[in-house]
Amino acid sequence: MSPSTPLLSVENLRVEFATDDGIVHAVDGISYSIEAGRTLGIVGESGSGKSVSALTTLGLTRSSITTIQGRIVFEGRDLLTLSEEELRQIRGDDIAMVFQDPLSSLHPFYKVGSQLSEAVLAHRQVSKAAARDRAIDLLELVGIPDPHRRVDQYPHEFSGGMRQRAMIAMALINEPKLLIADEPTTALDVTVQAQILALLADLQRRLGMAIVIITHDLGVVAEVADEIAVMYAGRIVEHATAARLFSAPQHPYTWGLLKSIPRLTTSRDEELEPIAGRPPSLINRPSGCHFHPRCPYVRDAHKRIDPRLLPVPDEPDHQVACSLTPSERVETWGSLKAGQASADLRALAEPSSAAQPFQAFPRAQGGGA
Repeated sequence: MSPSTPLLSVENLRVEFATDDGIVHAVDGISYSIEAGRTLGIVGESGSGKSVSALTTLGLTRSSITTIQGRIVFEGRDLLTLSEEELRQIRGDDIAMVFQDPLSSLHPFYKVGSQLSEAVLAHRQVSKAAARDRAIDLLELVGIPDPHRRVDQYPHEFSGGMRQRAMIAMALINEPKLLIADEPTTALDVTVQAQILALLADLQRRLGMAIVIITHDLGVVAEVADEIAVMYAGRIVEHATAARLFSAPQHPYTWGLLKSIPRLTTSRDEELEPIAGRPPSLINRPSGCHFHPRCPYVRDAHKRIDPRLLPVPDEPDHQVACSLTPSERVETWGSLKAGQASADLRALAEPSSAAQPFQAFPRAQGGGA
């Protein structure tokens, strides 16, 4: 595989779940790729489809009520076409995942070392003694003190940060080519968060693996991600390099995420500006732009026309799905950076923007509105 060939390529992925209440459109036509040695951050609120897309990569959403469309190509093989046995050979070996909750992901009845050794024995023809030695090496690699003693302890004897490190050790024990880290810093204090992120970056440099880091917090990926995809209601609404996304974001949802991050430079009496409303139902989705019920800059046309993810003018590597014109987006973000509240900037989205030609988001055949 040439250096320019993506290690993983997700193409128009759609994942739907049939429920008694209707079809849940969990992932709605997302596409992205990642090369070896690079880090992609996927950011969005709970329910935006981040974890479902990752679990689908590993084949963990397959069921009788699930419909999956699109392609997930890893090293030239479409993972969606592989059998369960073929996926088991890849899962935990070439592709590994750090799950959200380390306490529930580690079995409480088995020692941590036994669970790490099992991951080795499932994919390598080695003795139990060699697998145990490998487990000790990985516990030491992720910064757990006294690994020879800790390897024989149970998960409840580990702190939250140490359990998270143990989960990372389990994911890395077979030196995967791709690591998916789903909320790796959730419920950890800020100091431990920084240690975990620094650990992932250090291990990536040592092993040369690609990382997909999933989080709801743009601040988490600010330093570690090369590219960032912002998801909302099952879709990617903005995708850019990390530097570009933080310096010149183009989507109102991204603006809201950025404005809600605490900063050391803000005064103590200044309140954070949350995103109004709540995430939409993935069964009965809003018409037009799915963000329009919460968008401070919405116009009537935005409620009808569903924008596609398109390149920003003169920036092919920066894509956004927004019905505001490029000039309106630039002017609005400039005012937000200057400290103006979003409620005071509605007029920047001129009514004339409703007359602009938009390209509608492509629907799957037979898909709902």
